[in-house]
Amino acid sequence: MRILAYKPGHDGHIALLEDGKLAFSIEAEKDSGRRYGRVKYQLLLRALAHAGGVPDVIAASGWAGEFRPITDLIEGGYFGVDTDHIIDRPQPFLGKNAKFFSSSHERSHLLGSYAMSPFEQGRPVYALVWEGIIGSFYKIDRDLSITRIGTPLEGPGHKYAFIYGLADRDFPDDADRPRHEDAGKLMALAGYGADRPANAQEHALIDRVFDWPSNERPVGKTHFRDSPFFNAGLDSEMFHDLAAQHQRAVFERFRTFAAEHMKEGLPLLVSGGCGLNCDWNSAWKDTELFADVFVPPCANDSGSAIGTAADAQWFYTGNAKIEWDVYAGEAFVHDEADLSAFEVKPRDNGEIVQRLKDGAVFAWVQGRYEIGPRALGNRSLIAAPFTAETHARLNAIKQREGFRPIAPICMEEEIDKLFTGHHGASPHMLYFQRVKTDAIRAVTHVDGTARLQSVNETQNPEIYALLREFRMATGFGILCNTSLNFKGKGFINRLSDLVAYCVSHGLDGFVVGDRFYDLKR
Repeated sequence: MRILAYKPGHDGHIALLEDGKLAFSIEAEKDSGRRYGRVKYQLLLRALAHAGGVPDVIAASGWAGEFRPITDLIEGGYFGVDTDHIIDRPQPFLGKNAKFFSSSHERSHLLGSYAMSPFEQGRPVYALVWEGIIGSFYKIDRDLSITRIGTPLEGPGHKYAFIYGLADRDFPDDADRPRHEDAGKLMALAGYGADRPANAQEHALIDRVFDWPSNERPVGKTHFRDSPFFNAGLDSEMFHDLAAQHQRAVFERFRTFAAEHMKEGLPLLVSGGCGLNCDWNSAWKDTELFADVFVPPCANDSGSAIGTAADAQWFYTGNAKIEWDVYAGEAFVHDEADLSAFEVKPRDNGEIVQRLKDGAVFAWVQGRYEIGPRALGNRSLIAAPFTAETHARLNAIKQREGFRPIAPICMEEEIDKLFTGHHGASPHMLYFQRVKTDAIRAVTHVDGTARLQSVNETQNPEIYALLREFRMATGFGILCNTSLNFKGKGFINRLSDLVAYCVSHGLDGFVVGDRFYDLKR
């Protein structure tokens, strides 16, 4: 069975399941599209070209036309965990009698994490969906019946990101909702805060935000003009402390609920945009409340179409599990580009390593791009991890704030040498580790942690070979790894964009496949 699914709204994407295997998931923001973009006709045409034929099922993730309050429901709508919310009807498509399927956005998160998890179908699990709107725990039984256990906090993602804009003097005072990117920035700044109990001012604001009916009306900045944190400034110590306390308070609200209501020791599936918070993911494992914890690499809405496709597969075939690989995006596009500024030659990992040792920053492009928001070694900027100056240079290249951390990519066998407090391999950069050496300053956050991606020879042989060569030359099988993209855009995925980026952003060259494009000096 071939199921073509799409996700409307932000983080739009189209995915194809073919006989239980993820053939592709292509995202509107990738190929230098606007971050958090929606599906437009260009993406649809690309998806149909990749699909190679008429699908048996066309599936649409449920959505809503308006938010806070949620109205103008699209197909399966936003909320709903049972099969009563499933839409199944005939759908003629390109001269073939296909089927149309839709289920709720809520189910797309649940079935996506279930389908991609390593747990066999029929094993009961707990699930957590925490995102901008939903903040609920569930139990998924052997027959895939879903029960909502409870909602510790509605709108956790919205309420989490709000704190950043509240303190940001450049964010308009009359802004009525946080920006999509503010949650990730707050996660970085929380590391600057003091490790102590919340004070009275912090408690008062956090409680007020938690009590706000954010699914009825947005948590707007203008409503908090009387707060001492209003326009306090992103570099202020009081805001850094608030960010740390707010992050802890959100997690503690959910942890307390889980400890009281979820005592069977089942595995936990985590999905929703809050599933990209590495601190929280590690904290879930540390609670020891669950037999295991699984977070997909596309935990946010960039996995919704995959979840709806899996839901359709289960509905029609009884199979809710899929085979998948994180490198399921599109292949790199070798379009026309002016290469006169480059010396083009066969890639020599020894030469690349020597240049990295000498301080070079390169773009590294291999195979198909990654699904989800994080570069995992196929659309990456890479550099040596040793100095704070490299950290500053990479953030300058990325045209982003200097407080943003740079992630490391390292060989699996190097994890124990460099990190402590970790939970083993981390192939999708979803957990934090504590750094136990001062040798890798470029990838060590201010709080002494790093958001690591680990690789082995099977998972990503190309970047692994480079890391192995780098270890031979330096003693460390680890590099800086941050996403290859223009500011406000998704991954670069064509040669002309890569050439323009390299020249205009101060890179030293780039690698695509087995070719090295060395910028002439």
